[in-house]
Amino acid sequence: MPRLTTLAKLFASDVWIVLDDVQFARRDYQHRTRLAALDDPSRRQWLTISTHLPYGRSTLIRQARITEPHRCRRRTAHLLHDNYRASPHWPLLCHALAPVLELFAVTDRTAVITEASTRILLDLLGWQGKILRSSDLPSRPGRSQRLADLAAAAGAGAYLCGTGGMTYLDPAPFTGHGITVHPFRTPTAGLWQYGRQISALRALMLLGPDTLAAALHTLSASAQGMHASAPAPRERLTPAKTRLSCTPPGTASPAAS
Repeated sequence: MPRLTTLAKLFASDVWIVLDDVQFARRDYQHRTRLAALDDPSRRQWLTISTHLPYGRSTLIRQARITEPHRCRRRTAHLLHDNYRASPHWPLLCHALAPVLELFAVTDRTAVITEASTRILLDLLGWQGKILRSSDLPSRPGRSQRLADLAAAAGAGAYLCGTGGMTYLDPAPFTGHGITVHPFRTPTAGLWQYGRQISALRALMLLGPDTLAAALHTLSASAQGMHASAPAPRERLTPAKTRLSCTPPGTASPAAS
């Protein structure tokens, strides 16, 4: 259940490449999310999927395994119900959540659960994009080179990069593929005040999917407008085609923000 800033970046993209073959990071959001109460965003608690790394720190995201899946399922269902049952939009989320909860009985792969939980939010918002996985696509080593190769393999004309990624990303490999790196920034006030800290679930349960989708459409259109007004050399590198985001399931990691 990703943070609102992450969900917004995915919503603005035509393709989400799930980075499933990068190293799992326990201190990131790859197996957990911070829930906030409907009536008080400062009242928060972690929802965590207990995860075992069979190869220690070198374990890849797709190799991570859930420990005590039945307990994780119960805790997930309980915490979501406890925090959001008072919302008029809870029945809609509860119905959409059922297939995710059922996955705990058929898989012990953390990435499967976290990708599915992100997908249901995108579905509720009416996202029409495509999901690919990095393990299925060719790429070369090197942080920026790898992301550029993945974007090229997906046929992207633009790569959406969050503020964290812009501090280190080398645009040269993207330029080599004819792909523009577009900075993607979200507001910091109103709906977005806690967007980097808590799950997008609170915004969804407060506003409902239609209103939240409208807000994300507005942000996406605004971002596209800024891209269209960029200097000519940059425009020349931006084919009018697919925008892409590369993100681990459920989060935005330092390698993909």
